[in-house]
Amino acid sequence: MIQFQIQSDSDIPVSKQLFDQLRFAIASRQYAPGHRLPSIRQLAKITGLHRNTISKVYRQLEEIGLVNSLTGSGIYVKNQESEQEIYLETTPLLQQYPDAHKIITESINQLIAQGCTLNQAKELFLAEFEARFRCNALVFITVPKADLGAGKLMLSELEQALLIPLQLVPIEQLNYVLDRQKTPATVITSRYFCQEVLAIISAKRIRVIPIDIYDYHKELQLIKNLPPHSCIGIVSLSSGILRGAEILIHSLHGDKLFTITAQTNDQYKLQSLVRSAYTIITDPASYPKVKQAILDAREDLIRPPQIIRSDNYIGENSLNLLKRELGQ
Repeated sequence: MIQFQIQSDSDIPVSKQLFDQLRFAIASRQYAPGHRLPSIRQLAKITGLHRNTISKVYRQLEEIGLVNSLTGSGIYVKNQESEQEIYLETTPLLQQYPDAHKIITESINQLIAQGCTLNQAKELFLAEFEARFRCNALVFITVPKADLGAGKLMLSELEQALLIPLQLVPIEQLNYVLDRQKTPATVITSRYFCQEVLAIISAKRIRVIPIDIYDYHKELQLIKNLPPHSCIGIVSLSSGILRGAEILIHSLHGDKLFTITAQTNDQYKLQSLVRSAYTIITDPASYPKVKQAILDAREDLIRPPQIIRSDNYIGENSLNLLKRELGQ
């Protein structure tokens, strides 16, 4: 069960604290699609918040497309319409995917039951394969312009993992860029921004693959165990990660832990951070610059800070899904 941390004496409204923690849990797949969230009564008992506050937070999550409210049943994490099933590629893979034959057979039988001939079913399958391969020839990563750093993290990790050409495009420019393309494309984005992207591409032949971010479980455990009144530094390309980290750390420790955040392009804040922080948590892309900043400040440091390099930004399951979806 997820441990919610609500600080009633914080400057951050309790509804905002709960909203961000639920949103993080959904984005990192701690609450997976189809998962039933705690009832309003249960969550009120867990967090100590008023039921009206929890009801408001659930409405906000529903408004941004992350959950569905089913009358008489509960609140469920929404299944994104753009998520794709993994299809068998060749017959020799049947041993590796023992359920593949059943899935394919049932699909063909359903088409035939609707009046489709076997040759027509074959054409439909081949057309879908061809469409996917054509989409994979042009792959975009998109995030809001305000947090382009998150896109740079995704781009860095996916270029290393997928070894295919990728283009980073702000969501605000996505419609313009796609209108100029003459071929189908695939768009990769964080689950945070999936609904916004789907609204843009609804009338185009574009495939959207939402990804989940890393759950930062290891880093959160480390933060929980930090001694009171110590200073922690968070360095990331993503301004969104930095804002979320500040909220989560405050939820865990209140004012008992001093937090400094910095992006690597802000040299002044980065230098201040390495001089003050007891521990520094950094994303993989920022790690070399953090190391260099510590090296530059070594004469001013009594004790170099401990550096924790997060494993990745994209969740492992999402990365494996992308590899399969893009034919790898």
